[in-house]
Amino acid sequence: MHATASNAVAAPERPADTGRTAKDARNDLIFGGVLKACALLVLLSLVGAAGSTLWLGQDAFSTFGWGFLTSATWDPSNDQYGALVPIMGTVGTAVIALVVAVPISFGIALFLTEIAPQWLRGPVASAIELLAGIPSIIYGMWGLFIFAPFVAEHIKPWLMNNLSADPPDGKVSWLVQHVPWIAKFFSSEYPFFGAGVLTAGLVLAVMIIPFISSVMREVFQTVPTRLKESAYALGSSTWEVVWDIVVPYTRTAVIGGVFLGLGRALGETMAVAFVLGNTFKFSLSFLETGSSIASTIANQFGEAQGLQRSALMAIAFLLFVVTFIVLLIARLMLRRLATKEGN
Repeated sequence: MHATASNAVAAPERPADTGRTAKDARNDLIFGGVLKACALLVLLSLVGAAGSTLWLGQDAFSTFGWGFLTSATWDPSNDQYGALVPIMGTVGTAVIALVVAVPISFGIALFLTEIAPQWLRGPVASAIELLAGIPSIIYGMWGLFIFAPFVAEHIKPWLMNNLSADPPDGKVSWLVQHVPWIAKFFSSEYPFFGAGVLTAGLVLAVMIIPFISSVMREVFQTVPTRLKESAYALGSSTWEVVWDIVVPYTRTAVIGGVFLGLGRALGETMAVAFVLGNTFKFSLSFLETGSSIASTIANQFGEAQGLQRSALMAIAFLLFVVTFIVLLIARLMLRRLATKEGN
């Protein structure tokens, strides 16, 4: 009994073991410090960029006050600037892009993961990835020379004939007669001009579809095969498996992918600058031309001086604010979904 107790006593730690333990602890400390520095570098870069735009735009904020956010005037000749039109153009085009891109991306991802034969999945996935790699200026040129004329010839006249109070064919539709407020969103002074908020939103939708669909496809592939096979064995259809198994299992990551695409749409510059029209006229209509924050900065910053440059930096800071609000909403939605899943 005494021998067993004495054998159970731990042997003294050897010097080699002590040295290795200290070395491992030191390496872990260095590794953790490097990772922390990388994370702080990203945070400092973000704060520095936002802070510099706020600092350089303080003249515009101090000159126009809160009216800078609500004014639709942008007149460099008289040094009068307002951010309402660029903000509305940025948000409007991004919302249109999201409304169009999310259902299409959802369908693409489900087709590639649940329905498409194995031989077809690779080529389609490669084509989508190729779309993601095309430069934005190419999308802008395509939108200006190919898609905008198509919109002017087919889409815009049809929308105005059916949803406008002043249709090109002169016949006000039954819907507009009974729901007159809808005409505010589909009116235009130039019915056969293709550039505008709607065109820019559709071009953005084509741009962000590869990003959202790729994220969705990768996420859908993480669903355990046993869950889907069990549902099929119980007699569920493909739609029921998708709606009851795939979507609940991946909805948190799917929402993250959607907001990733939204962030890309909010900050897009060249493609929007080609097809948005770049006018500073406030309108609720999707068919009118407009301007966005990024396109305004790209078009005017090279020649801007004094208060105009400060106004451009101010709207650049507002783009940070809009993006932060969008990401905050995403985080709140994801937290709420996580809470529900926990319950």
